[in-house]
Amino acid sequence: MITKEKMRIAFVTQPFYYTSFPNPSDSIGIVTSQIVRRLAANCEVVVYTPVEGKTLQKKTESYEGVDYQYIPIVRDRLFNKIIDKIPGIFNTKKPNYASKLYYYFYGLQIAKELKKRKIDIVHVHNFSQYIPVIRALNPEIKIALHMHCEWLTQLDYDMIQGRLKDADLIIGCSEYITNKIRVRFPEFADKCQTVYNGVDSHFFYSIESKKNADINDVKQLLFVSRVSPEKGVHILLESLEKIVNNFPKVHLNIVGSTEEALPKEFIINLSNDNQKVAELISFYATDPVTGKELSYFEQLQKQISPELAKNVTFWGSVPHEKLNKYYQNADIFINSSLSEALGMPILEAMAGSVPVVGSRVGGIPEAVLNEKTGFVVEPGDANELAAALLRILKDDNLRMSMGDASYQRAVDLFSWDHIVENLLYHYNNFS
Repeated sequence: MITKEKMRIAFVTQPFYYTSFPNPSDSIGIVTSQIVRRLAANCEVVVYTPVEGKTLQKKTESYEGVDYQYIPIVRDRLFNKIIDKIPGIFNTKKPNYASKLYYYFYGLQIAKELKKRKIDIVHVHNFSQYIPVIRALNPEIKIALHMHCEWLTQLDYDMIQGRLKDADLIIGCSEYITNKIRVRFPEFADKCQTVYNGVDSHFFYSIESKKNADINDVKQLLFVSRVSPEKGVHILLESLEKIVNNFPKVHLNIVGSTEEALPKEFIINLSNDNQKVAELISFYATDPVTGKELSYFEQLQKQISPELAKNVTFWGSVPHEKLNKYYQNADIFINSSLSEALGMPILEAMAGSVPVVGSRVGGIPEAVLNEKTGFVVEPGDANELAAALLRILKDDNLRMSMGDASYQRAVDLFSWDHIVENLLYHYNNFS
């Protein structure tokens, strides 16, 4: 247990993704930002995150009592290009992004900074390879590894087991993630805890928008996430075609980047226990005519008939601070994923008082109460998804009651204040 009056806490974001604070757009950046601004009330907090460009100079900014230190990664980019060309160094269970060499200098610089600042707790997102170097330079520090994906249970056992020995706290963003880690590594089960992602209900909820939605003639369906194969947008479009035949006054809004499909080595190559995810490899195939790989978005465009196109709008990337308008105008939110730890957009929709229809995968059933706040359906089943959506579309009373229940569940379980209180409890009770 840490008894120091004012804890010194550091957060380490992912090295390959530039996050602009204090208003990030990526999910891990949002989680970090929301947590640290609350921790700063009683703790000294610093966030380490990569800086883009060719600079070798560190840059520090401060907002709301939090120091954000931008770590240059130009050497890492060059080093990664070199090691990627070495034959036989990586494989499916030991891919480059899981290697101790991946963004090695980023981790090393942070480990040195932690020692200078005499940090009590370092909170690392996803990248377990930084644990050994942090421990080597900071033998007394407490290390929390926060997992937002299934890498610990998908990657090479011996490699991961060796790293987890030096972790003091292993956090899953859902019980689904946490329990899988406990099962694979029972010797570390006591270190494993769940800290859900959170949401700001004040930002996403609007009484006036809901009143206007009740009288709208055309019902609005909403999907928010990157447009990537594992998110099941192709299944959603297939279900929409079935829906419009029964309920033509409906429109699907798809919000999210159409240019950031997840690389197959990050999920598909690791999905030996998820056949539906493994089958998504077909979306990464080469066009036999042109010899080029069609993007997922291009394949979706071919899937949409001219008639169905009238019922669909792809909005592309939208800044997070502008997403609330989409939730406030939505009648139903859909998560059609085939793999999901615990999607932030689900919680945002719930906070916006929107019923959610989500796949029965990962942490989704922990957020969505079937038949109460929405429906949980079989992943990859366009018929079941369409049936669930039609039930809500055809019953305004059901839609409104589910929306109210969603909002209450978001407030009761997923408020950021509640999430940070839970996190502090675990910080103060390290095993």
